[in-house]
Amino acid sequence: MEQQKGQIKQEVQLPTESFSETQMLEFWFKYADKLGDKGHKIMESLLRMNEPKLEGFTIQYELPNEGSKIDFEKEKPELLGYLRGHLHNHEITIEVNVNESIKSKIAFTSQDKYNRLNEINPNIELLKKTFDLDI
Repeated sequence: MEQQKGQIKQEVQLPTESFSETQMLEFWFKYADKLGDKGHKIMESLLRMNEPKLEGFTIQYELPNEGSKIDFEKEKPELLGYLRGHLHNHEITIEVNVNESIKSKIAFTSQDKYNRLNEINPNIELLKKTFDLDI
């Protein structure tokens, strides 16, 4: 007991730097790439299914069903550790909500991919016409 009296507890100050939604998205999708490279295609597709939204230090993420939420929750601690480390903020949390009305934004054919890119950036159409490109 006397040994404990002499010990001083050190408080560890974990970083809580601010970051933008763009920075968060960059590391979110880098993590998805990393999972894909390791062959974890299901989790990779869950991360790419939707774009997360940032509210303060809380990441809001919607998934289409309870089964995908359960799969996501298994990987969530590793994802949180990755994001906290790369964004230098240990107050980040992820809230997962189930929204069965979400449709997956996965593109299968070249036309689907083109349409998806065109949704993201309408200048793709201008580029296609300017250089007389095919899909």
